[in-house]
Amino acid sequence: MLPKRWIWLLILIVPLLLASGCSSNGPDREPEAQETAEELYQRARRQLANGNYSMAVETLERLQGRFPFGPYATQAQLDIIYAYYEAGEMESAIAAADRFMRLYPRDPNVAYARYMRGLAHASSGDEFFSRLFNLDRSLRDPQPLRRAFVDFRELIQRHPDSDYVEDAQERMREIRDILARHEINVARYYLRRDAPVAAVGRARTVLADYQGTSAVEEALEVLVEAYGVLEIEDLQADVRRVIGENFPGHPLAAN
Repeated sequence: MLPKRWIWLLILIVPLLLASGCSSNGPDREPEAQETAEELYQRARRQLANGNYSMAVETLERLQGRFPFGPYATQAQLDIIYAYYEAGEMESAIAAADRFMRLYPRDPNVAYARYMRGLAHASSGDEFFSRLFNLDRSLRDPQPLRRAFVDFRELIQRHPDSDYVEDAQERMREIRDILARHEINVARYYLRRDAPVAAVGRARTVLADYQGTSAVEEALEVLVEAYGVLEIEDLQADVRRVIGENFPGHPLAAN
């Protein structure tokens, strides 16, 4: 007969051994780890549809990690770009778009990746408080918009038959108008700081690079004021004449 202390020891150990045996016979992976590529992708799509963008990115990255060469891997890359964009993570969206174009340079969906990169660049720096208080975009850093303009231009040049061309063209027109207004804001700042030569440079940039925008009229106004400060009467008169030819009835038009 076993000593009493051995009996108690067996009572404690046997259930543990049984539990261990049962677990070894069952699945040794989490339920998510057993999902097929299609199941993972469908789950990610549901998360996207519900606005759970961060969760969707995690699911899509898990899909890519487990099935890097499967039929869903390419689409997962595209959906990650979209998820980052909708989540407001513009730098991540740009990086994801760059990665797709690098990995699949001949894929037809490169046009979509380039379009999304343009959208992400255009939205970069569009901070929460700027949107909340409806601050003029032309008052902020223009570099992201310049990069977006290049993205949309390359989209049109490289993928002229893409479904995104028409929207890209419209966005380029909007970006040109914003960039032109930015130049005017800087020019007027220079006038306030008693730097008329710098103001003239900015105004001339608008006339050279942003014809057809609403800022052209203001650029001419800046030139009239700047040339007046510089006491260059002949150039001021030339600008007033141009104003009269293009904007009849303007108060600065030559009589």
